[in-house]
Amino acid sequence: MKTQKFKTNINCGNCLAKVTPILNAEAKIESWSVDLQSDDRTLTVESEDITADEVFKTVLKAGFIAKPE
Repeated sequence: MKTQKFKTNINCGNCLAKVTPILNAEAKIESWSVDLQSDDRTLTVESEDITADEVFKTVLKAGFIAKPE
């Protein structure tokens, strides 16, 4: 299992509600979380084989940006 961290523009609970079903639907993601207290709004993704580009595209489907830290 590898952990990847991304800076995002997911700023609040409503944003989190929009991205949750999309991240949950991505079969390659084992688990994920967003630290809304962090200035970078850090998205942490646990996965065996998802690439940073795939995470970026998945988050983009919800209308948000995720850049690798």
